[in-house]
Amino acid sequence: VQLQAYGGGLVQAGGFLRLPCLATGPPCSSHGVGWFRQAPGKERSFVAGITWSGGTTYYADSVKGRFTISRDNAKNTAYLQMNSLKAEDTAVYYCAAHGRPLFSRASYDASGQYDYWGQGTQVTVSS
Repeated sequence: VQLQAYGGGLVQAGGFLRLPCLATGPPCSSHGVGWFRQAPGKERSFVAGITWSGGTTYYADSVKGRFTISRDNAKNTAYLQMNSLKAEDTAVYYCAAHGRPLFSRASYDASGQYDYWGQGTQVTVSS
């Protein structure tokens, strides 16, 4: 499985971006997907996660109410809709996928639980 995250760019504070994550190779429609981000000088941190059916989503407190994760299994694509962006959202954003079906919250916000990673896309929010 290969993941490709794209859609990043430069946006003003208060603006929005939508990041797609396209999976190629064996379908991973039965696997959970997560988004992480890494700001300069900081560790990679969890942003949002979604189960294979899309029925359950998880969010970091810092993005709850502003970001929405979704997926379209027919297109093998997951999305991160980011609204009301803030300067502190500036980071490289990565999508990741589990290698097996997992359901607990802990399976989504821990980077070590993911087997596949995309290359990252830069999001810069100007204040």
